[in-house]
Amino acid sequence: MKRIIHLSLACLLVWMVSAKPADNHGKERVKDPKLSHEDHFDGDGHNNDYDHDAFLGEEEARTFEDLSPEESKARLGKIVEKIDNDGDGKLDVQELKIWIEKQQKSYVFKDVDAQWAGHNVDGDDIITFDEYNKTSYSGLPEEELLKLDEAEQIDFREMIKRDKRRWVGADTSRDGSLNKEEFSAFLHPEEFDHMRDVVIDETMDDIDKDNDGYVSLEEYIGDMFVSQNGEDEPDWVKTEREQFGEYRDKNNDGIMDRAEVGDWIMPRDYDHAEAEARHLVHESDKDNDKKLTKQEIMDQYDLFVGSQVTDFGEALIKHDEF
Repeated sequence: MKRIIHLSLACLLVWMVSAKPADNHGKERVKDPKLSHEDHFDGDGHNNDYDHDAFLGEEEARTFEDLSPEESKARLGKIVEKIDNDGDGKLDVQELKIWIEKQQKSYVFKDVDAQWAGHNVDGDDIITFDEYNKTSYSGLPEEELLKLDEAEQIDFREMIKRDKRRWVGADTSRDGSLNKEEFSAFLHPEEFDHMRDVVIDETMDDIDKDNDGYVSLEEYIGDMFVSQNGEDEPDWVKTEREQFGEYRDKNNDGIMDRAEVGDWIMPRDYDHAEAEARHLVHESDKDNDKKLTKQEIMDQYDLFVGSQVTDFGEALIKHDEF
């Protein structure tokens, strides 16, 4: 749910309507995102664009697209030096994994910085829930809340209740306020293991319509697709029905319990960053010592950052034409 600063009452009502769940093909429920929006494999085999996004982060990868091979290699050399935490001149899987995880979370850090500045009105080292409430919901007083119709009041109170529960989960110091790290967990709970139960709770709130503590097949599909005017289910919905039976409902009792919902939205059985780190080492480790020298990386620079411009001179000409 988007956080909006200094909401007027009118804006709040618009937001409450727009914040209702929309069709998302089930993709936005899963909190274990891939390292790139690119497919890891394409028709020709392994997709190097995926590796570029994973290694650099998608935003940074775009900055390499118009670089010549020489410029790409120069920047890559500086990145390699940053990754080499122990200074031994080689990169192992763990160092690469840490780097990839850091690049993938860079968007979180940027968002937290922006949100922190907007909510921390007194500029100290913590944010209280009162501060957050006032900057998020304009501190809507009870008399204004009572002017809303009953359904809108319920929606508003549920949003506050949900935020308070997430706030408590993020408040590891148990002092009622959040420092910047705790605030990061509040804004992006999917990135923090200790917030797993909170994410599951919020998912159950959204999907478990009959409040029986389980997610049925109908509730699972209903969260993704609602037939309009008798339209047939698209193929992806049929696939999701199969996924529910084969992978989501692990004990085959026809429903998902909390543990199964957790395995669905925050899977623990696959580490994308580690898998990508191992792939990069496997593809580039010419002496088979399970580590990469700077030269081994530079020899495979196209795998790590590439130069999306196959003909740099031609690209410059095309750019001038615009």
